[in-house]
Amino acid sequence: MIAKRVVFKGSVQGVGFRYTTKDLARGYDLIGTVKNLPDGTVEMIVGGEAAEVAAFIGELTVDSSLAYHIGSFTEEEIATLPDLKGFSIVS
Repeated sequence: MIAKRVVFKGSVQGVGFRYTTKDLARGYDLIGTVKNLPDGTVEMIVGGEAAEVAAFIGELTVDSSLAYHIGSFTEEEIATLPDLKGFSIVS
């Protein structure tokens, strides 16, 4: 199991980004959170098997309706998320 922190830049707030991300996550065996940051970016923390995480990030950034809104994104591997269950939106 791996975990990643992904920060999306672009027109990613006010377009349903968090809700669409949560909805897409249902199709994967993942745990995580997604939230708006004060600087106008969106942060996603996601954990699961490496192939699932990669496929999910790929769908978000290339194959979903969100891809149009993403100007760029960065991802970094972080410590696993043992206490997290499901995938949720954080205020």
